[in-house]
Amino acid sequence: MLPTAASRSARRARLHLLRGRVGLGLVAALSVLAGMTDAIGLLALGDFVSFMSGNTTRLAVAISEADLALILRLALAIFSFVAGNALGVMLARRLRRRAAPLLLIIAALLACAAWPLPWTFPALVLATLAMGMLNAVVEQVNGLPIGLTYVTGALSRFGRGLGRWLLGERRGGWRVQLVPWAGMLVGAAIGAWLQQRLGLLALAGSCGLACLLALVMGFVPRAWQVGFMVR
Repeated sequence: MLPTAASRSARRARLHLLRGRVGLGLVAALSVLAGMTDAIGLLALGDFVSFMSGNTTRLAVAISEADLALILRLALAIFSFVAGNALGVMLARRLRRRAAPLLLIIAALLACAAWPLPWTFPALVLATLAMGMLNAVVEQVNGLPIGLTYVTGALSRFGRGLGRWLLGERRGGWRVQLVPWAGMLVGAAIGAWLQQRLGLLALAGSCGLACLLALVMGFVPRAWQVGFMVR
């Protein structure tokens, strides 16, 4: 018996719901990776590697204090993050929007950043470059914009959605903005714990998580990956 229009519609609805749940699971895991790496970078290097709002404020303060060394360091971090986002888009398209190879490249950058050197510039550049690239792995889930390495936008969207809900509007999607925030919070706690025991080598934990997520992406349907990733 051929499926009816109603059964096809129900099947599409189930797939849409499942795709959304898988996407949010990936967002949570990738946000844990971002939070881990940012906490390790802040504690081991003294600078944020994914929170560029904080680095921008610190850069402004450094400029006001004429601290040339800090100005150059923070400007380099911000430039590396922007370059990582641009490179992530280019690689995503070159890799035909396959997330696993991109995550393995990110893992390689984090592994190199974990290598101990007498100066920290290389680790800062590599880690911020990796975090910029991470944003290309998931850009949206079922049409909802998602940020992986920063949560100010997520909290803002959640707050605006809460305001509309309190006014009686029943729009969907605003609650999911807490997923990347919670993931980053948990990841930062894990990263801080690892850094206190391993120092900069804790970035090897971020590398391992990126490799694990690359393996997981192999089980995500190709069409879903294309829908999640940066366009």
